[in-house]
Formats: sequence, structure tokens, C-alpha cells
Amino acid sequence: MSDVVVASRDVTPGALFACVKGAKVDGHDFAPAAFARGASALLCERRLDVALPQILVRSVRDALGPVSAAFWSHPSAGMAVVGVTGTNGKTTTCALLAAIFRAHGWPASVIGTLTGERTTPDAPTLQRRLAELRDGGDCAVAMEVSSHALQQNRVGGTDFAAGVFNNLSQDHLDYHRTMESYFEAKALLFTQQSVRLAVVNRAGPWGAKLVARLAGGPLPVVTFSPDDATEVEVWARGARFCWRGKRFELNIGGRFNVANAVAAATTAVELGAGLEAVAEGLANLETVKGRFQAVDVGQPFDVVVDFAHTPAALEGAINAARDLVAQRAQASTGAVNSLRPPVTSRPGRVLVVFGAGGDRDKSKRPLMGRVASMLADVAIVTSDNPRSEPPLAIMEEILGGAEAGKVVAEPDRARAITSAVMAALPGDVVLIAGKGHETGQDFGTHVQPFDDVDVAREAIEQKLSRPI
Repeated sequence: MSDVVVASRDVTPGALFACVKGAKVDGHDFAPAAFARGASALLCERRLDVALPQILVRSVRDALGPVSAAFWSHPSAGMAVVGVTGTNGKTTTCALLAAIFRAHGWPASVIGTLTGERTTPDAPTLQRRLAELRDGGDCAVAMEVSSHALQQNRVGGTDFAAGVFNNLSQDHLDYHRTMESYFEAKALLFTQQSVRLAVVNRAGPWGAKLVARLAGGPLPVVTFSPDDATEVEVWARGARFCWRGKRFELNIGGRFNVANAVAAATTAVELGAGLEAVAEGLANLETVKGRFQAVDVGQPFDVVVDFAHTPAALEGAINAARDLVAQRAQASTGAVNSLRPPVTSRPGRVLVVFGAGGDRDKSKRPLMGRVASMLADVAIVTSDNPRSEPPLAIMEEILGGAEAGKVVAEPDRARAITSAVMAALPGDVVLIAGKGHETGQDFGTHVQPFDDVDVAREAIEQKLSRPI
């Protein structure tokens, strides 16, 4: 056997073809094509009329992870693999973890949203990648584990040194239907996977529920909370905080990223890293693309791009932007003892540009509209990966949840971003939410190149070039 694949087009001579049943197509139907391309055997759930050895299993999805791991000689067993799950913050937490591991002397990599087509790859791709990292000398891997991946058992066969539960808030209900089902999918990382340690955010009802479920069981549980960080200071390009008696610095802004840093630090220390390595690793990470990423061309106001695409994430990003308004007020008045001066003393505003993706959880759209209308000073709803849905219809659903007259609509995303930048005054913060790291706008039939950071930078340069 030369390989394990799930798409017949990827079959090379000698490969094992896994007949995965998908939502739209059944891999069993592609067994003849796999045979024609030189497959050596089939992993399937029923006997097929194809002249190949066939491994019959009850569920191809359930068997695929262990089979793939065995083919690549169980790569996760030789590394400290940390799986991070939760609604928000997985990408940043993984990046911070990998940075700490490197500072600790463990070569480390990340698998997640920024490294592939899927947040969590299919089982053969995942095990192949883990094997490449192991063979390349990595000692540790921080990987994002999505609820879809857990429900589809993409991480089966992976040995996790630790599993991290960051948070849970509304998202993906088009797939999971209810928050309870969404939670149960996340909980699979700790109940049905090979995990040696659970690191759980005890703040919030879902984290508390997971802690209670795991209590008294065989899996060791360590908890953390964003409130474990004290003396927090934040600005557009970084933050400082105290944790376990030591001062730490980040090069990424946003109070919610301090929470991600606490998650990463707690996990790394439990796996053997010292506080000095934690401090060095956190300080070494320069940026995480599209995660409260500052766009600075020398303008007298802040512009940040963030992947926030859920109600809770949008709320956190707007509140983080409000922190920047307060920080700029401090700088202008010389007040250094308060990060949150009274509302009446704030010289700046928060302007937010946001939208919601098409063909995804529709129930979160009005909630996002409500969050933006309540928390931002200026809110502009625009298009964000409409896919097969009409952009204006998505925007109407968002506006339906907003306070009347508090949100304006501009379907052209570039125009929306430009208008927010042009309206910004000294001391303001412009938050561009939703797409983050993405470099394309998905219209269903095609993907049009689009980068929020590039568009924002062009708008700022245009504004600065105008005569005063």
C-alpha cells in the first residue's frame, strides 16, 4: 500500500481508497474510478462489484483515522500534539502555543485555519501532515480541532498530549441544529479521543458543564479563566498582563487575545514549559493574520481587521476596540491609571464594518446586528462571503435584529470599508470584522480576490493623501 486517500482523483497506483459517505456524494460510487487509477484496495461499508481487496467496516469514517495513523506509523505518538477546540480563538491559541513550545526548545508547528483548506484536515491528510512534521524534526504540534471534524471523526487515531476547550458560543447551528448538540460535538475531544490531559476554560456555562462532566473520571482536568490574567493593558498592536506572579507581553492586541494567551500558557506549563519560556514565546509571536491585526499607515486613528464572525466574537472585538479608544484617551490626557475612563470623557468612537456568511447559520445574523447596533458608535453592515445567497437578503436579516436607525447598509464591501475609514477622526477605532485572514470573497459560483487588510490600507493612504 502506497497511500490512503478519500478522493478518487487523488488515487495513485497502490493507494488504499476509502469510500467515505458524504452529505452530497457517496465514496462507494467512485470505487470503479479508484480501481481504474490503480488503487490497491478499498475501505468500504458494503461489498462492491470491483475486482479489488475490500476491507469491510461498520463505518469508514470511524475506521479511517486509525487506519491512516497506522499507515504513517502513528506520528502523533512521537510528539506533543495539543488539540484546541472552541468557537473562538482556536487559531490564535495554537499560534501562541507553538511559539511557547519553540521558546521551550521544542520545534513546533501549527495545523489549522491558516495552514490548509479546512480548519481540521480529513484523517489521511492529517496523519500524513503529522508524519511530515515528525520526520522533519518537530517535537510538538498545536492543532485546531473543529466540531465538524470531531463529529466526522477526522482526528481519530491521533494521540493528544492535551485537549483545550476555549469557549462555546453560537455558531454552526446550520450543521449542529442546537447549542446542546454543538457542545456535545466539542466534548467528543475529551470523551472519545485519546487525550491525556483536559485544559478547560471554566468561565461560562459550557466550560463549567464540561468540567462537571469530566470530574471524577480518568482524565486529569486543569482549568483556567480569562480572569486569571490581572493588570491587563491593551493597545492596537499588543497587550501586557500579569499571570502567576509574572509580567507578560503580547504583540497582538485585544483583551480576548489575553484570554487566548492564558489558555496557551496554562497548557504549555502543564506540559512542562517554564514561565520564562512562556514569556519568551508570547513576546516572540509578532502577529496572527486577521486576528485583531492592526493596519497602520501613520494615521491618527486605529484600524484593525479581525475574523470575528459570530455574535460573541463580534461583541469581544468591539469591546476590544473600545479598549483602544480608552487607551488613546489616556495617551492624549496623560491619565495612566485607568484603562476605562467614563464614557463621557472618550474622545473617540468605534466604527465597525461587518457582515455574515451565506449558506451558514442564519440564526446568528440578527444577533450580530443587535450586537453591532448596541456596542458600536457607527455600524455598517456589508457583504461577507454570500455564497449562493443574495447579499441583500443576508443584510436584511442582520438589520432585522439591529436597533432601528443604528446600522447602515452598504453591500459593496470595499466601499463599506472605505466609507468607515473616511469617516474616522483622530482617536477613533475602525474595526473591520468577519473575513480576517481570507483573501477572497466567495460568491458561490466564483471567488473574487479580496483582502480586508489591503483594502483598508488603500483607503487610509487615500485619506492621508487628501489636502487638509
